[in-house]
Amino acid sequence: MATKATQTAKAAAGKAVQAAQSARTRAAQTRAARAGAAGTADYDAIIVGGGHNGLVAAAYLARSGARTLVLEARPKTGGAATTEAPWPDAPDFRVTRLSYVMSLLPPTIINDLQLEKHGYKIFPMGPYYQAFPEGGSIKLYADDAKRNHDEISRWSKKDAEAMPRWDAWLAGLADVLGPLLLTVPPNLGSHKPRDLSETLRLAWRHRNLDVRTIADVTRLMTMSIADLLDDWFESPQVKGALAVNGVIGTWAGPYEPGTAYVMAHHSIGDVGDGHLGNWGFQEGGMGAVADAIARAARQNGAEIRAGSPVRQVIVTDGRASGVRLENGQEITAKVVVTSLHPRTAFLDHVGRQNLPDDFVTDIEHWKTRSGVVKINLALSELPDFTADPGTDLQEHHTGSVEMAPTMPYIERAFQDAREGRPAVRPFSDGVIPTAFDKTLVPEGYHMMSLFTQWVPSDWNEEPHTEELQAYADRMIDCYNEVAPNFKSSILHRDIVGPYQMEHDYGLIGGNIFHGELSLEQLFHMRPAPGFADYRTPVPGLYYASSATHAGGGVCGIPGMQAARAAIADRRAAIRGPRRR
Repeated sequence: MATKATQTAKAAAGKAVQAAQSARTRAAQTRAARAGAAGTADYDAIIVGGGHNGLVAAAYLARSGARTLVLEARPKTGGAATTEAPWPDAPDFRVTRLSYVMSLLPPTIINDLQLEKHGYKIFPMGPYYQAFPEGGSIKLYADDAKRNHDEISRWSKKDAEAMPRWDAWLAGLADVLGPLLLTVPPNLGSHKPRDLSETLRLAWRHRNLDVRTIADVTRLMTMSIADLLDDWFESPQVKGALAVNGVIGTWAGPYEPGTAYVMAHHSIGDVGDGHLGNWGFQEGGMGAVADAIARAARQNGAEIRAGSPVRQVIVTDGRASGVRLENGQEITAKVVVTSLHPRTAFLDHVGRQNLPDDFVTDIEHWKTRSGVVKINLALSELPDFTADPGTDLQEHHTGSVEMAPTMPYIERAFQDAREGRPAVRPFSDGVIPTAFDKTLVPEGYHMMSLFTQWVPSDWNEEPHTEELQAYADRMIDCYNEVAPNFKSSILHRDIVGPYQMEHDYGLIGGNIFHGELSLEQLFHMRPAPGFADYRTPVPGLYYASSATHAGGGVCGIPGMQAARAAIADRRAAIRGPRRR
């Protein structure tokens, strides 16, 4: 039997061996991290975040031949583009829990990644529909001028005559703004040769713009949607219908400057590939969009790990060299692409000590308010509207089923929240995807998705469970006024407030765009001046969040552009030093 002294000696020796091994491990990790930039690393590229933008970045990088790893914190990929079964006692009912319709994903990405082969299938939405509590309804169509004229004439002959001119005006703006969504913003104000060249190239591309077009774009960028529509229309019902896209997902009422641009961002749908896109439903819900992109990424060789939260981006000698997971594992890479909210990506993962002071200040001041509440409802039958009776499937069930009867109604909902209380009569952008998609629910049932606004902007700090239930009750009552069978048809309901959006999905503030689409947070300012080109202050780290240019909606453009930037820099490094 060993003496106590012998045991103590052996224990000390064991600890010494472990310490030496730990030191060797740390040294090896440091060497590997430093070697990442030079060519030796676990992966060529690590993507932090498996939302749709992160998956697009992974697919493009893997397609270029890079050994690519996606790390997603949640048990499944997709981020806000997710299809879930939120009711344990009704597992056959699935919902598009957060994002709910498609529009801005460009054909460039669809074709490059062959998404249709991987399950991308869109049903075009039907008309905008609003039934009014005082009686009557209005339908607006994306591509039928005659029917629009007939519908609007019921409310205003003058507005019916103005509608074709409005559509032509938006189409003209699409010729300017659409291609800009696929443009990498130049670093305006920089005197570096590369940046000056990019600025001049942008100016040359728009050299044929006339005074009137420049004025129209300026007006769009600076006006409220209310003031803009007042210039065109007289009917409160028509203006209410057209104002919806100006406030979706935005901490601003329709009288706030800049909401005219938000309308254009959601309405134009042309991303430079030659057509005005309509909104549509993905078969299988929005999670199926993310699944199609993930399949494309895997086919190109990407590895995807869910349930792998990242704690830190490793910065070695001033360069991103990998990540450290929550479990302590370190993985090295030549480049890192992060698709998370800017506060998470930079302040939490990279750390203020590794970033310029002015960049840190910009991210700290990044506006990311919301006030959005998503309400998902399983229905036993379709809404039976007094203005358009019947529970059989009709055209007005196939598009957006709104609760936004007038501009003052929408504004009152926002003012309630601004004054610190949830809206008494909330605004809602509702859709019934099961009008087309029969995969989400059992035969004979339907799913209705209500994207509603507003609750106070600080409701991301506490769950507010009981108050959200009462808010949902009021929202349902609003629809029940125009469709008296609505409340009794509800079998299950799922309420997702700002707190849950932030803590379960990483949407800080509950903001679906990772940052408000306000004038000071657009184009070359997104997410910070000097870093709107999908690069960051840390070499080797790229940014693919919706907080970059074109972000907002499930468009995939930030993921594509961040991947292109990383690929271009890698190729330039092989040829020789790159000058910014």
